[in-house]
Amino acid sequence: MHALVATIVHHPEDARILHRQIRALVDAGHTVTYVAPFRECGVIPWDQVRAVDVPRASGRDRMSAIQAARAVLAKLAPQADLLLFHDPELLLALPAKRPVTVWDVHEDTPAALLTKPWVPQPLRRPIGSVVRGFERRAERRMRLILAEEGYRPRFRGDHPVVPNTTDVPEVPLRPPGDDRVVYLGQLSRARGAHDLIEMGRQLRDHGVRLEVIGGADHETRPLLREAHQENALHWYGFVPNDRALRMAAGALAGISLLHDTDNYRHSLPTKVVEYMAHGLPVVTTPNPMAAALVAKRPEGPAGTVVPFQDPAAAALAVLELRRDEALRHEYARTGHHIAQTSFHWPVQARLFVKKLEEWVAEANSPAPRIPRPRAPRQGGRRRSAFSE
Repeated sequence: MHALVATIVHHPEDARILHRQIRALVDAGHTVTYVAPFRECGVIPWDQVRAVDVPRASGRDRMSAIQAARAVLAKLAPQADLLLFHDPELLLALPAKRPVTVWDVHEDTPAALLTKPWVPQPLRRPIGSVVRGFERRAERRMRLILAEEGYRPRFRGDHPVVPNTTDVPEVPLRPPGDDRVVYLGQLSRARGAHDLIEMGRQLRDHGVRLEVIGGADHETRPLLREAHQENALHWYGFVPNDRALRMAAGALAGISLLHDTDNYRHSLPTKVVEYMAHGLPVVTTPNPMAAALVAKRPEGPAGTVVPFQDPAAAALAVLELRRDEALRHEYARTGHHIAQTSFHWPVQARLFVKKLEEWVAEANSPAPRIPRPRAPRQGGRRRSAFSE
C-alpha cells in the first residue's frame, strides 16, 4: 500500500503523525510519501519516507500554504492508494481525483478557534459554525479517524478512535529526581503558558528548575524568551518526541496546566500519558480526563490535581513531591503500570494499520455483479419480468 500523508499545520516531527502513525505504516511494510513543511521547520526527513516540502500554515497566513498543498496533492494523490491528512485546512486542498481519503481529526476545531489569538474575537464563533458545516460535508465524502472518544458527538457516523497513546518502556530510563520538573508539548495561553512561567519563578526560589520542551504560538514566544532570560525556566523550543522524552526522564514531575476550555474538556492530554509512561509523577489541572487518569484509577493515584490557573498551587504540589521521596516514587510506579497496561501504542498501531488496509482493500475490490432477470417466453414473445 502506498500512503500519502499530509499536514501543513503540524510540525513534521509531530509525535502522532510521524512517530506513531507513519512509523506504524513503515514498520508494516507500506510505502509512505510525507507532505509537510520540512524546510520551514528546519527538519531533515526520515530516509524511510519520500518527503515533499510545502509551506506551513500559521497565524492568519494560511491561504498560500493551502494553495501550495492543493497543487502538490493534485499531482501525488492519483499515484497513491490512500490519502491520510491531518488538518481541517486541507479540506480546502483536496483534489477531485484522489484515492481512499482519511481525515485524522486531532481536535475539536470549532472549540479550538475560541482560544486562537490569530482569529479576531467577534469572528471565532461564526467561523466555528462554518467549520462544523465543513465537518458534516467531509463525513459524507471520506473516512474519518478520531483522536478522542469525546469527539464522537460531533459526527453522525460511527468512526474508529485511534487514541494518543505512546510507546511505554519496560522500565523507565531513570527514577524521578528532586531538582527539576518538565513540560512537554505545544505552548499557548490556553495550554497554561502564563501559569507555567509564574510557577517557574516560584520554583526557582526553591532551587527547582522548570524545563519547557515544545514550540509556542506567536503570542507566547516573546514571554517564554523573557522568562528564559530571567532564569524563571529553561525553554528548549521544539524537540522531536523521542528525544524530548529522553530529556524528560528522571524529572521530579511532569506538568500539565491546561485551562478549562471546550477544546480540552473532552480530551486526554497526551503529555500526561507520556509522563506516566516514563515514570514521572504528574501535576495537572482538573481537565476531566486527565484528572480521572491521574487521581481516580483503581490502581491508585499517579500524581496531584491542582486548580485551573493557579500557578502557586502547582508550585506547592511540586515542592510537596520534592519533600516526600516515597510519595513521588509511588506515583511514578503507579503511573508507569497504568500506562503499560492501558496506553501502550503498539496495540493501537496494529489496529490503526489494519483499518487503513481494510478501507483500501474495500475500495479496490470489484463491485459484485447483480445478474439481470431474464424475461420468460410466453406465446413466442418476450415479456418484461416486472409486467403483470
